[in-house]
Amino acid sequence: MKLKFYIIVFIGLLSFSLAAQEATLKTKVSKNKLGVNQRLRVIFSINKQGADNFTPPNFNNFKVVGGPSQSVSQSISQTPSGRKVTFLQSYTYIIQPKKKGELSIGSASIKIGGKTIKSNPVKIIVLDAVEIPKDPNDPNYIAQQNIHLVAEISKSKPFVGEGIYVEYRLYVSENVSVYDTNVKEAPQYNGFWNQNIKINGYPVKMGKYNGEDYRYIVLQKALLIPTKTGKLTIDPMKMDIIIGVPSGRADFFGNIITKNVRREFASAKKTIIPKSLPIEGKPNNFTGAVGDFKFDVALSKDVLKANETSQIKVAISGKGNLNLFELPTITTPAELEMYQPERKEKVRTNANGISGSVTDTYTVVPQYKGKYKIPSVSFSYFNPKEKKYKTINTEDFYVDVQEGKELVTSDTTTVTKKNVVATGENFRYIATKTSFITQEKSGFFKSTLFYILFLVPLFAIPITVFIGKKQQERNNDLVGNKLRRANKLAKKYLSEAQKQLGKKEAFYEALERALHNYLKAKLGIETADISKEKITSLLEDKNVDQETIKQFIEVLKSSDFARYTPFTATQMKEEFERAKEVIVQLDKQL
Repeated sequence: MKLKFYIIVFIGLLSFSLAAQEATLKTKVSKNKLGVNQRLRVIFSINKQGADNFTPPNFNNFKVVGGPSQSVSQSISQTPSGRKVTFLQSYTYIIQPKKKGELSIGSASIKIGGKTIKSNPVKIIVLDAVEIPKDPNDPNYIAQQNIHLVAEISKSKPFVGEGIYVEYRLYVSENVSVYDTNVKEAPQYNGFWNQNIKINGYPVKMGKYNGEDYRYIVLQKALLIPTKTGKLTIDPMKMDIIIGVPSGRADFFGNIITKNVRREFASAKKTIIPKSLPIEGKPNNFTGAVGDFKFDVALSKDVLKANETSQIKVAISGKGNLNLFELPTITTPAELEMYQPERKEKVRTNANGISGSVTDTYTVVPQYKGKYKIPSVSFSYFNPKEKKYKTINTEDFYVDVQEGKELVTSDTTTVTKKNVVATGENFRYIATKTSFITQEKSGFFKSTLFYILFLVPLFAIPITVFIGKKQQERNNDLVGNKLRRANKLAKKYLSEAQKQLGKKEAFYEALERALHNYLKAKLGIETADISKEKITSLLEDKNVDQETIKQFIEVLKSSDFARYTPFTATQMKEEFERAKEVIVQLDKQL
């Protein structure tokens, strides 16, 4: 009895839920724009049970190719407010336009509960005939018409250093289903610094493609920063997709039978034309920062004792190419000993771009008592939105060392002018008499030189034999010879880089070759095997400290990046000194 009661209650609630819905008859088309020789699907659907006497519209200017096919679907879902019952009864037609122009599909009608309700009219734009296969129901043709792989870019003409986005979308019409996807060929971003943006899941969204309604998912999104001017291309993404395509037949219950086909899709090639940064108004201290930034310099202590430490923090924060430029450097008086800065980066890349902060922290140790000035620092960047350069200047800092040794300054030596005193020895008479002494000369025989030359061959023969053996061992040491040649090459290329100071391309190429050949000499690896990740791993295996490794990698990165950004002769000299210093540090540890 209880079971019977529950069934009656459930049916009653179900009937009440269906009765509570307001009956609507809707018209939906597979496409709003098509060629005069193409077909489209029209679906009339009502959301309430008990409707009958369906009357289709008068398809004026259209030819009915197929239909009507009828289908019924019903589902029950649990919501926070209770059970929700969804009912749908559909009537499907396949039609083809008879002429071009803006055509209209009129309202269909159906009776329910003694009332007649009508559907909404729909406008269709019919264009010139398009090329279609002999069989319009060909699954490959249907798949091509209903799935589109599209690459969309946020800006086609950015400035060099300005970030843009590329987003790969897969548009799928409601006429087909996608069962599996596989990326065959990922896009290449030559000429760009790039960073993929993480996508949390692949949510299905609704959008329009060529004026028609589509479902789409974002497959990949990347941030691109052009590093040079000229015409840059983004190669297509290629995918293999398995698609469920309607076969044009229905099963016993009126459901459309689909056929799975595999097809390759490719996005269109995109062209980006970056603009060079303006020359007019370009500050001398500009190092390639593009975006919107804040700049700050802070001193942790301005009153301290000798040998007590203080920190100077140089921080740049904001939005832009934070990873692609150098921070301004701090200069201090010689009496303040300053160490290499510690770099901290809090940079994140998301849908809004690159943002965060980069900080260099300098440790300063005063040696003597006194008051010292740390000069102001300036930072310049280019704002692409305002299309102009901006410069931020900081204040001067003063360090007051109150306890410690006094700085000893050397006194200036004074020279006193003296008058010339005449004496009897100032001038002498011309000599009128001479006195010669006979100089005795010894012969060569039995002289010291004679015995030296006599003994030289006795010592020269064993020395020559010893040197010959060492030379033979050296010639047989192929690995050692290879390392010595690489060491000489490193010195040669470093010398060549010094000669090329002021010539950007030649300087950075010579500097990069010197660094690579140095590693080749020290670690015994081929240049072709060298990558930044492998360099880091090999140096760590040699117990080189992390700071030295980091400095070496930074010099390599700077050499690679500086070819595409404006660099002054002063900056090149600083880069050369950095390279010499890091090689010295490595020599101490390897």
